[in-house]
Amino acid sequence: MDNRNEVRQFLISRRAKLTPEQAGLPAGGAHRRVAGLRRAEVAMLADVSVEYYSKLERGNISGASEAVLHSIAGALQLDDAERAHLFDLARASSAPSTKPRRRTSNSAAIRPGLQRALDAVTAGPAFVRNGRMDILAVNPLGKAFWADVFAAPGLGNLARFTFLDPERARIFHPDWEAAADVAVASMRTEAGRDPHNKDLQDLIGELSTRSDAFRTRWGAHNVRRHGTGEKTFHHAVVGDLTLTYEGLELTTEADLSFLIYTAEPGSPSEERLRLLASWAASHEQETGTTATEMGLSETDRSTP
Repeated sequence: MDNRNEVRQFLISRRAKLTPEQAGLPAGGAHRRVAGLRRAEVAMLADVSVEYYSKLERGNISGASEAVLHSIAGALQLDDAERAHLFDLARASSAPSTKPRRRTSNSAAIRPGLQRALDAVTAGPAFVRNGRMDILAVNPLGKAFWADVFAAPGLGNLARFTFLDPERARIFHPDWEAAADVAVASMRTEAGRDPHNKDLQDLIGELSTRSDAFRTRWGAHNVRRHGTGEKTFHHAVVGDLTLTYEGLELTTEADLSFLIYTAEPGSPSEERLRLLASWAASHEQETGTTATEMGLSETDRSTP
């Protein structure tokens, strides 16, 4: 990925989203040619020269001080995820040129202790994923919950499922547009954090080539942190579910996330999760497949 172009497009896209009224500036009337802020207005709000801000927006961000980056972030009213992304881009621009590398250590195996932690979660589906949206490990309920994702051609990759298996994905995600936005924004965040990840770059290239919906969203340069929230699902076995999720970052493996989904106590969704757990246990007895064997193998986690 071209870091200078990434910086340029990100700053331009954030400037275009912020109106003068939102920034506390005069609207400018009918003579204004752009809906968003002008470069000069961002420079004024950040207390830097127009020439210097124009240099940054051309992608020449290497060497910019933290104080300047904070000023730019404040002027553009960046949220926490966008601010972190700006700093990631700045760090990448200042780092020595590095050949893209494949990330295999975290995608090849999950520590036994981490799998046991997943298995200890019994009230809801839980999984560990990496920054390119590969599901690396699940608890037994999670395997049943994401059965369609594992059965799809993407072999457990949430982004491939969302964009390359749209028929099933649009059923599983009733609000498919929101799910698609989240998937791309999460990958864009990871690309800024780890710009030399060859596996991630290959997946971005694949999805950009094969999916107009992905390509359009990727061009928007939106980023987000996968923290907490609520999602709706339609599961083929138990029907509609409304679940709250909590995303936890692992301190020992910064590119992995531990996500747990739970239902409100006493809700229809909680009862449906219980039904799904019962179905999964019955399926295990009928097929003789253990919860561990139902999980992803190393081959399943590799890129097709």
